[in-house]
Amino acid sequence: MSSVLRRTVLTLLACAAAAAASPALAQAKMKVAAIYTVPVEQQWVSRIDKALKAAVARGEVEYVFSENVANADYERVMRQYAEQGNVLIVGESFAVEAAARKVAKDYPKVAFLMGSSGKPQAPNFSVFDNYIQEPAYLTGMIAGGMSKSGKIGLVGGYPIPEVNRLMNAFIEGVKEVNPKATFTVSFINSWFDPPKAKEAAFAMVDKGVDVLYAERFGVSDAAKERKVLAIGNVINTQDKYPETVVASALWHMEPTIDAALAAVKAGQFKAEDYGKYSLMKVKGSELAPLGSFDAKLPADLKAKVMAKQQAILDGKFTVKVNDAAPKTK
Repeated sequence: MSSVLRRTVLTLLACAAAAAASPALAQAKMKVAAIYTVPVEQQWVSRIDKALKAAVARGEVEYVFSENVANADYERVMRQYAEQGNVLIVGESFAVEAAARKVAKDYPKVAFLMGSSGKPQAPNFSVFDNYIQEPAYLTGMIAGGMSKSGKIGLVGGYPIPEVNRLMNAFIEGVKEVNPKATFTVSFINSWFDPPKAKEAAFAMVDKGVDVLYAERFGVSDAAKERKVLAIGNVINTQDKYPETVVASALWHMEPTIDAALAAVKAGQFKAEDYGKYSLMKVKGSELAPLGSFDAKLPADLKAKVMAKQQAILDGKFTVKVNDAAPKTK
């Protein structure tokens, strides 16, 4: 090997070693952390986790998370992740708004993207929510058309805007198909208590309800045992309940997460409301494929639902956002 070639090879090897060791020369991955107050498999946070894992698979981020974090411990965990160099922290601040916003003020160079009922807080506290009222309306139409008794039951976690707007959209969808339908509404005051949700659903079935809106885990189990129908929320569980879950309103967090990551990467992250990324037109939500119920829906009902879906996508029909707590009626 000539001395020139030897020097060239050694130089290339040195550059490669330096690139491997130096974030400035190598393509550095963004460090992202998430904080969940419930188990990561709970439907709402599982959608955030799924979207962040997709970014990991693309090689864009390093991702860590904490689950089952108590409200009293939330601020400490947020500060810990901020101190560890994470450039984006994702979480749910519904029950810890004051603490979460305080942490964001203390770390202005860190981007915070939090599930929240409140407004964005300059300069770095952005909010998001599951604005999936559009497919929720469509599932309501299906429920109204599939119910034989006209009695619909809804079991939710807490009567907060994030839950209320989906229930109200579902109810309005039912009423479009069956104006005479009646509704029984119950909140279990927990984000993750399947046995309690199941008992609430049993009580409704005992009163003649034959379609259940499963805002929480446990409701579809009750529907399966009592041989009534269920409407899913946020995730599609029809594979587990092929004879029970007739339709679901799906939430896709990928548009929200991807928009936040792009803003952080470009150095342009600011306090914004990311709710718009949950709408159907940007693929932030959708009516799940009907699957095992595709052939069971009456043709006229399916046609009405598909027409309404197209009207939503075309901007010709807007699902009203109603954050008021729904009541039994």
